Amino acid sequence: MFILTLSFLLLNIPLHLSGFIYPTCSWRIKQNKDKNGNERIGCFFLIQAVKRPVEKEYFSHFFNTQKHTEIYKYSLVLAFSMIEVNRNPDLLPNMSLVFSFQENICDWEYDIPTFTQMNLHDHGILPNYTCRDDMPCGVALSGLYWVTTLKLYTILNNFISRQFPHLTYGPFDPILSDHEKFPYLYQMASDDTSLAPALVSFIINFSWNWIGLVISDNNQGFQFLSYLTREMEKNAICFAFVSMIPVDMHLYMSRAEVYYNQIMTSSTNVVIIYGNTGSTLAVSFRMWESLSIQRIWITTAEWDVTPSKKDTLYGLFAFGHHHGEISGFKTFVQTLNPFTNSDENLVKLEWMYFNCEVSASKCKTLKNCSSNLSLEWLMANTFEMTFTEGSYDIYNAVYAIAHVLHEMTFQKFHNLPTANGKEQNYLCNKLGGPLRKIHFTNPVGDRVNMNQEDKLQEEYDIFYIWNFPKGLEFKVKIGLFSPFFINGQQLHLSGDVIEWARGSTQMPTSVCSADCGPGFRKFRKKEMSACCFDCSPCPENEISNETNVELCVLCPEDQYANMGQNDCIQKALIFLSYEDPLGMALSLMALGFSAFTAVVLGIFVKHHSTPIVKANNSTLTYILLISLIFCFLCPLLFIGHPNSATCILQQITFGVVFTVAISTVLAKTITVILAFKVTAPQRMRKFFLVSGVSNYIIPICTLIQVIVFAVWLGVSPPSVDIDTQSEHGHIIIVCNKGSVTAFYCVLGYLACLTFVSFTLAFLSRNLPGAFNEAKSITFCMLVVCSVWVTFLPVYHSTKGKVMVAVEIFSILASSSGMLVCIFVPKCYIILLRPEENSLKMIREKTSSHTHVS
Repeated sequence: MFILTLSFLLLNIPLHLSGFIYPTCSWRIKQNKDKNGNERIGCFFLIQAVKRPVEKEYFSHFFNTQKHTEIYKYSLVLAFSMIEVNRNPDLLPNMSLVFSFQENICDWEYDIPTFTQMNLHDHGILPNYTCRDDMPCGVALSGLYWVTTLKLYTILNNFISRQFPHLTYGPFDPILSDHEKFPYLYQMASDDTSLAPALVSFIINFSWNWIGLVISDNNQGFQFLSYLTREMEKNAICFAFVSMIPVDMHLYMSRAEVYYNQIMTSSTNVVIIYGNTGSTLAVSFRMWESLSIQRIWITTAEWDVTPSKKDTLYGLFAFGHHHGEISGFKTFVQTLNPFTNSDENLVKLEWMYFNCEVSASKCKTLKNCSSNLSLEWLMANTFEMTFTEGSYDIYNAVYAIAHVLHEMTFQKFHNLPTANGKEQNYLCNKLGGPLRKIHFTNPVGDRVNMNQEDKLQEEYDIFYIWNFPKGLEFKVKIGLFSPFFINGQQLHLSGDVIEWARGSTQMPTSVCSADCGPGFRKFRKKEMSACCFDCSPCPENEISNETNVELCVLCPEDQYANMGQNDCIQKALIFLSYEDPLGMALSLMALGFSAFTAVVLGIFVKHHSTPIVKANNSTLTYILLISLIFCFLCPLLFIGHPNSATCILQQITFGVVFTVAISTVLAKTITVILAFKVTAPQRMRKFFLVSGVSNYIIPICTLIQVIVFAVWLGVSPPSVDIDTQSEHGHIIIVCNKGSVTAFYCVLGYLACLTFVSFTLAFLSRNLPGAFNEAKSITFCMLVVCSVWVTFLPVYHSTKGKVMVAVEIFSILASSSGMLVCIFVPKCYIILLRPEENSLKMIREKTSSHTHVS
């Protein structure tokens, strides 16, 4: 099964790395526990400088080839680092670094009282304890939990007569960073101030904003929470939950179900883990791992919390401090013991080659991979061959000790007395102070500064890790974060590597609320988190063309929102045009009625000498017909694109012409009354009739209307108006009446003339006369009044071109009413009943009417 699986991987690795990534792909065994299942995070070493050469074989007795487990890697790294220093001719000439190491010091909870008892009986364990001048100086190096580290520090510096520098290679802990309380304690790890920006940049890259956080309930967790909160607030990222796992195991077990439910019920798909790998936090995640909780885990490189199954949507992303590649370590481990060439021993060494490497030029092929070992044997004998966080800190710690000893011995203190070992005694007492000030460049080119306050921000390599069969992990470097680039360019990820490692570039979303797309705006309720919101459509005629906008934008007046409310569309200009069916119909009606009126005028002119024309005052008749022709032509001014001239002419032309028509009808009515109803003397009545006094009514009435129009034009004349609100998606161009009061004064004046004409005609409807027009005038004035009374409410209930059409229709209806009621009966007699159009018939009708009366 292993051969088939490994063959499949070898045939399916299309890695394409960007230039910024130096590809590394490595296997490792998930094995950090002791025989009791406890997490083992480090050991305790004593480093000494001796004035004798030390060969590689000196370190061989510390290691048993049957116990190549992860925890022993630290001692291997320490031996490798010391051999590299001892072979460097530019560091500590005539001196060598050695270390003492006991297996029981790597237990999870070391027995401190036993350690103290051993030291009291055997001064060789802690060389600085004795006051003998010939004893070598000692430096402590540990990666234990901070509580154990503090216990050891207290013993080393309170019960020993000399200063005892103590270096740690475990994760940075703020408790140990107080230089006043712990002047001789040095943490090789940085304080991860750059980790929060790196994580946030990574989160932003995948458009996540809803993140879960699980940390230890201690100072280390609080400090990281502070860093991360500050960065997340800057970039509008929110916590879905923050689980602070108690350090106390009993307290944790009482709340374990609460933490499990918290992560299971949360809607986030991304969870950040930060804390000590040897705490209850690790216990919690081993439980979650066994329950196959599917989340994207983001953590630091020392964590071992890969999902139980490889999943194309989920997995582990790990951030590790970026450092140069340390060559030679693999060869050092493989050749540490002089094995024979037997097949058995070769097989035992074969595990060293299982740590597969990827070609640095093109990450396409795996090489140096074992294919004939059982997984069970590998599980028992394999550990990651690359330098992890703790390994690199040990490497730098050794070089820091070497550099400070070299500086003190050969530069600053070359004139110290050497008699009776006094120089060695002085160095042991003064080693602690200069160690904090030392800074150097290690062999791989990285800058190391022992002063925590002056350390540069860290760069981070980003790895993707997933499980191979039976606990084997495959780790692929997919990117780099560097705080030294400008914002926006600090994160570099290789999409090709991510796709190869995960099987897909698709990432699950992790947001509190789905994006509010174009056409919607987001709003949040008071109890909602800053990343949570609801979506609502934009208000009418407002748009949003971006995602997650809080305010929609109102379209300009000449534009309107489309159906999706994500774009503004130019409104169409509308007015009553001749191409419009309604405009075409009204214009044809106007031309038709005016033509018909012209025909009637022609008939009357042709038969001007007949009694029916003469009896009704032919002059007034001609004036009325001509005014009606212009009334019918007035609607043509209302049709077409409005402009300032047509808007003024519309009202003036119709008002004046219609006033002439109504006043003419009034003059005809008064003429009838003068002829039959006035009781003045015969001579005076004849004077009124012959002189045509009634004809003066027309100019007088028209003059009054002209004065009203003059005032209207002087106060607020009609003008072009653009109506953008009445119809959706349209801009209506209409004529604004200007002064509404003046407009109604015109209509009111016409109404008064009409009412007077109607009254007079009604009162004279039964007067004698063969061609008495009083009845026709009464009926036509009734029609005119009905039309304009109906016009007012209809006019105010319509908008746009329909409103214009209503006004045109009222003009045509009132004018045609006058034409039909007054002239159609006369045309009928003239054309079809000419026998009635004679003096004899007039006398008979007048005589019969007089007798009846």
